[in-house]
Amino acid sequence: MSDEILVINAGSSSLKFSIFIDADDTPEVSGHIDGIGQHQPARIVLKDATGARLPTHGKGEVADHGQALLVAIDAMAAHYPDHSVKAVGHRIVHGGADLAEPTVIDAPLLAVLDSLVPLVPLHQPHCLNGVRAAQAAFPDAMQVACFDTAFHRTMPEINQLCPIPRRFFDEGVRRYGFHGLSYDYIASALRRDHPALAAGRVVVAHLGNGASLCGMRDGRSVATTMGFSALDGLIMGTRSGHLDPGVLLHLLDRGMDAAELSQMLYHRSGLLGISEISNDMRVLLESDDSRAAQAVAVFTASLTAHIAAMAARLGGIDALIFTAGIGENAAPIRARVCEGLAWLGLDLDAAANDSGQERISTADSRLAALVTPTREDLPILHAVRAQLAARG
Repeated sequence: MSDEILVINAGSSSLKFSIFIDADDTPEVSGHIDGIGQHQPARIVLKDATGARLPTHGKGEVADHGQALLVAIDAMAAHYPDHSVKAVGHRIVHGGADLAEPTVIDAPLLAVLDSLVPLVPLHQPHCLNGVRAAQAAFPDAMQVACFDTAFHRTMPEINQLCPIPRRFFDEGVRRYGFHGLSYDYIASALRRDHPALAAGRVVVAHLGNGASLCGMRDGRSVATTMGFSALDGLIMGTRSGHLDPGVLLHLLDRGMDAAELSQMLYHRSGLLGISEISNDMRVLLESDDSRAAQAVAVFTASLTAHIAAMAARLGGIDALIFTAGIGENAAPIRARVCEGLAWLGLDLDAAANDSGQERISTADSRLAALVTPTREDLPILHAVRAQLAARG
């Protein structure tokens, strides 16, 4: 039997999990569960340290993230029965204005995190359900919270302000930013592999079903496209991205209530809303439907414009980094964006882009374009190890 660290990443309808042993950054076992709370059989995928799929039994409906964690524990125990979890690291979507460092979870901290639920009602409860389930499953293990908002606490105040009466800022209505654990990993990967770029002005494009940009200077967040909520900025899979507030006022005048607006903005907008086909970029790129082509065109136009705006925030740009599902795998999207930024001196190496190489800009390009796979689990893992070391 050995002591392990369990890393948990709760999404809106999914749960990612990994077990790490000793100082190794490769998980001994990892997996994810999709379809949580969707009134349909959940799908579980489990992999060993080599990335090979492990057999799992089919699961029925999984009502919430607490139940999903129990399913994950059972699935891992079937293959690795001698695990002894010493600590659990949790991705927590929102840490508010004050929580900027990984923190050991106790009752007072849980109360603070519960108080932040109104700021992210569709995400924070899932994270906290996972925490409570882990506390029940591993009562003697250290539980550590790592905050998706923390990376952006270095933004200057002018980039945190919303253009509404200032009193709301003091009440917590400010631009927080999200995807911070992903940006934290990319910043560390750049310092390791491309230190000269890391010291400069970098725009990172985290492009998945949720999507955002982060403008970094010397590896620290200066600005980001997501703001008070995970709705702002780029067009996403099912989320609207930046939208004229007048549209919302108009829909309210027509009789929509807040719950209907929330459902539309989070779940029926973005690529899905425009195409009326899918929120999956792979499906849209393969489709012959004109609505799919239009959704892709709107996405790339939005992304290109926001990258240019982020470069202006930074006073220039030295590197553009693509990451996450679309960023890492959709070569046609990267190509369209890079071609749209040619006026900034970005020269795309089409062959490198199509073949999935790390550097997709030419040797003569004024700014570098890279594809860097993200690892949100590693900042959590390293934070947990630091907490364990601090406590002896």
